[in-house]
Amino acid sequence: MTTTKQKRTMPSNAQSTSLSRQEALPFTAQLLTEGGDARIVLDVVSGLNKYACAPIPDPGMIALGSSTASIVSAQGFRAADLLRTKLALATASSESAYAMYAGELNRMRAELLNLCGITDGADVVFAASGTDIHLIAAQAFSSAEKQAPLVIMVEANETGSGVAAALAGRHFSSHSALGESVTSGSDIAHAAAVEVVSVALRDSNGKARPSAAIDADFDALASQAAQAGRRVLLIVIDGSKTGTIAPSTGCALRLQQQYAGRIDVMVDACQFRIAPATVRAYLQRNFMVALTGSKFVSGPTFSGALLIPPLCARRMRKNPIPEALRAYSSRADWPQDWDAAVALDQIANFGLLLRWEAALSEIRAFRAVPEEQVIKFLTAFGAAVQAKLKSDPLLEPLPLPTLDREPLVGATSWDHIPTIHPFLLFQPNEAKGRSALDGEQTLKIYRLLQSDLSTRKEFGSDKAASELAALRCQFGQPVSCGHRDGVPVSALRICVSMRMIVQAAANDGHDAESIIATAMAALDKTSLIVKSLLQ
Repeated sequence: MTTTKQKRTMPSNAQSTSLSRQEALPFTAQLLTEGGDARIVLDVVSGLNKYACAPIPDPGMIALGSSTASIVSAQGFRAADLLRTKLALATASSESAYAMYAGELNRMRAELLNLCGITDGADVVFAASGTDIHLIAAQAFSSAEKQAPLVIMVEANETGSGVAAALAGRHFSSHSALGESVTSGSDIAHAAAVEVVSVALRDSNGKARPSAAIDADFDALASQAAQAGRRVLLIVIDGSKTGTIAPSTGCALRLQQQYAGRIDVMVDACQFRIAPATVRAYLQRNFMVALTGSKFVSGPTFSGALLIPPLCARRMRKNPIPEALRAYSSRADWPQDWDAAVALDQIANFGLLLRWEAALSEIRAFRAVPEEQVIKFLTAFGAAVQAKLKSDPLLEPLPLPTLDREPLVGATSWDHIPTIHPFLLFQPNEAKGRSALDGEQTLKIYRLLQSDLSTRKEFGSDKAASELAALRCQFGQPVSCGHRDGVPVSALRICVSMRMIVQAAANDGHDAESIIATAMAALDKTSLIVKSLLQ
C-alpha cells in the first residue's frame, strides 16, 4: 500500500507487504500529490493544488508565500526523486514496501531531531499535514479520559480552517490522508470526545488585541476547566498566519505549573519559524511541538511532525491509540517502540515520505548558513519590506507582533525577527477617500499576481509596466482581518522562507540584495495591478 488511490480500494484493515513486480511505483511528481487529503489533489485545468502549488519545480515563480505553502524547489525535487528511485529498486525486488517506509521514517526521525539539536530524546510522530497533527495529538491525549477534555486554541482564521474540526474529532476533508472517503464535518467513528473553544486574536475591526487580554481569556477558560477536574490541552500558536505568538509562553508556563497534571501544552509551530534553541526550550518544559516541512522550510505541500517530550510520551504511551486514527495514521508514523500504536494499519505512505525527504534537504541547507548571516538578511529584508509598504499609498502594513518567548527563551536566535509581513490593499481612487479593498478584491489580486499579465492591453504600451506585469509572484493567501470602515478586509502576506535565506547567503551574501530587489518588484506589481485593473 503506497498511495492514496490504492488505499481507497482496499479494506481499512489491509496490511501492505510489497508491490508486485508488475505494479510500478508512480513517478515522483505523482507521489508528491498522494497520501494527503483533498487539499493536495491537483486541479485538472491548472495542475495546481488548493494552495496554488505544483508538484514540480517552478523556477519562474517569485516564491514569497511560504506562510501558506511552498512549491517544491529543484533541490527538494531531486532529493525526493533519488529516494523514489531507491524505493522503486527495493520494492521491485520484492522487498516489503511497508518495511522500506518504516525504515526510511526511522532515518528521518533521527535526522529531524539532529537538525533541531535535540540530543536528550523526543518521540517523533509523522503526519500528512498540520491539521492531521492536531487530530492525532488531541486523540492520543484524550483516549483515556472519562470526561471530555477541553482544547483551547486561537481563532481558526489565524491557524487553519480545518484545525478546530480535527481537534474535535471530526473529518476535515472529503478523504483522509490514507485515502478513506469521508464526509467533511462529520464525526470520526470511535473518536474520543473533545470540546474545543477558541480565543480571538483581533477585535471586530481587525486590530490586534493586547497580549494581556488574550492571556486573560486563555487563563479563564483553562482555570475553569481544570478546577472542574477536566484535562486541558492548551495550544500555543508560535507563528500564526500573521506571525503572532498566543497565548504568551509565560501564560502557558504559569497555567501548566498551577494545574500540574491537568493541563498539557502543545505548541503549534507548524510554520516552523523557530530556531533549534526554541524547539529545545519548548520540549524541555514538557511542551509538545507541531512542525511542518511545507511552510518556512519550503518543502512541498503536506508534511507534518509532532515532537513529544519524554515525560509527556511516557504518559501517552500507556493508552492505546484510538481506532479513529486508522484512516489518518500508519503504524510506522509512530516510533517503533510505541506499543500503544499497534492497532494502526501497516500502510506505506510514500507521498509523505518523499515530501519529508524534500523538506529535510531544505533544512540541511538552511542549517549550514551562519546565524549571524541569517539575522543580517532577515533584518535587511524586513526593513526594506516595511519601508516599501509604508511608502506606497496603495499598500499598508499591519503592525508586526513582538516575538517574545520569555521566560522560556531569550531573543538570541534569528527567530525573534518577524518573517511574515501582512499588508492590506487600498483603492486607487483617492478622490472618494482612502478605502481598503474588500476580501474578494484582495483574493482577485492574489490570483492575478501569479500570472504573466504583460500581454494585457493595460500594460502593452508601457515597456516598464509590461516587464513588471510579466513577473509571476506568489504571496501568502489572503487572511481575514476584520473590517475597515465597514468593509471586510483580508491581508496578503509577503514571507521569507529557508530557501530564500539560503539563496541570499550565496556568494558570501552578495545575492541578498537581488533577493530583496525581487521582493520589492513583487510589491510593485501588486500596486500596478490595483492601479490598472481596479480603476
